[in-house]
Amino acid sequence: MTRRHLLAGMGSAALINRLGMVNSLAQGSSTSTDYKALVCILLAGGNDGHNTIVPLTKEDFDNYKAARGSLALPDSNGPLLEVQTSDGTRYGLNPGLTHLHSRWSGNSTSTGKLAVIANVGTLVHPVTRQQFLNTQSGITLPTNLFSHSDQVQQIQSGIASSSGGTGWGGRAADVMMSLNGASTFPAAVSLAGPALFCKGETIQSTSLFPGFNCDMAGMDLFPQSAADARRTGLQQILQLDSGLKLVQTANQSRQDAMDLNALLSGLPAQINTTFPATPIGAQLQQVAKIIKIRGTTGMSRQVFFCSMGGFDTHASQSWHQWNLLHDLSEAMEAFYKATEDDLQIPDQVTSFTISDFGRTLQPSGTGCDHGWGNHHLILGGAVRGGEVFGKFPELRVGGPDDSGSRGAMIPSTATAQYGATLARWFGVPDGAEMDAVFPNLGNFASADLGFMGS
Repeated sequence: MTRRHLLAGMGSAALINRLGMVNSLAQGSSTSTDYKALVCILLAGGNDGHNTIVPLTKEDFDNYKAARGSLALPDSNGPLLEVQTSDGTRYGLNPGLTHLHSRWSGNSTSTGKLAVIANVGTLVHPVTRQQFLNTQSGITLPTNLFSHSDQVQQIQSGIASSSGGTGWGGRAADVMMSLNGASTFPAAVSLAGPALFCKGETIQSTSLFPGFNCDMAGMDLFPQSAADARRTGLQQILQLDSGLKLVQTANQSRQDAMDLNALLSGLPAQINTTFPATPIGAQLQQVAKIIKIRGTTGMSRQVFFCSMGGFDTHASQSWHQWNLLHDLSEAMEAFYKATEDDLQIPDQVTSFTISDFGRTLQPSGTGCDHGWGNHHLILGGAVRGGEVFGKFPELRVGGPDDSGSRGAMIPSTATAQYGATLARWFGVPDGAEMDAVFPNLGNFASADLGFMGS
């Protein structure tokens, strides 16, 4: 057993009332009309937003080409996927996003379901280039900018001045907890190991590993007697009363995770949509299965966390990022299709990306370095698709949006504003409850960026 698997499910004590709902869940699934789910997808390592969406107006594209040098698109991976906003502004999506291209403008029977939020990042207050460069300006900056570990914590916590002990997804679930009534099924589930994003003051993050049968992990030994002996040994360890609270809590959480994985693997939550055989595809497929049993679990509000790594592209970025975005777009498209065909609630589920930070506009060899502001994708039936929301930065090294001399763009939109727009759609009321989810939200002019409908 790996350490990663041993930690699966930490914090899920008393999970689903010792799984007392197993029998009712096994009978099938029903529907819940008042249901909404947020599905967060972390692009771990810092996705290069500059090559995720490219402005195609002549001046902006010329600036982009001049600054990006050898990293500039289009390249050998194919032409940019052209899209257009309602005001006629043209952009090009990375050719790896081919599976999502049609979701931008929709088709003859539907409007666009895919949008981009531009230049988002961790901020305590709005910051200008002059303020950033003036060490005497007195402006408060996010803690340890450009650090993977700090920034990935801050984008999940929604608090830029510290890592925080809870995440904004978990805090939003806290606020909406009453809508789940007496259900004891987890309101916040991570499919990528323990995640701060899902941890609230009351709501605890529950971790699952899709396609992974906890009861059988490391148990496929030969002969069968050896496998049985190992399984018995594991159960004895989990049931042993050591008298140490931390150990007992960890053992109980491990047992809960094993039970929940076994429960979900045996459920008749049939998803007919074909998902790609990739890690992110498996994660989103499991999310779809959990959503499908919302009627029998009694859930009205749920938060999910998924993750895919490899975005720290200091070298060989061109092909590597194309491949990552291809996997992402294929999985997100399959998930959206499942919300339409299998779940029949596309307007009630929204998936969106976050990442540690953006990348520098200026390349470093065949890659780029840690930046700040970044562009993100939002997909769902309630999304006002076909638009770029927020202020797209001026793509000039040393320009008005550059924090220095390499094109690490100062965010024009705070992570708190991005999250608050999603949380408002999720049902979190404006005022004290929204401020509890995003403590720094009042420092910014707008708490709703307009990319979500009702």
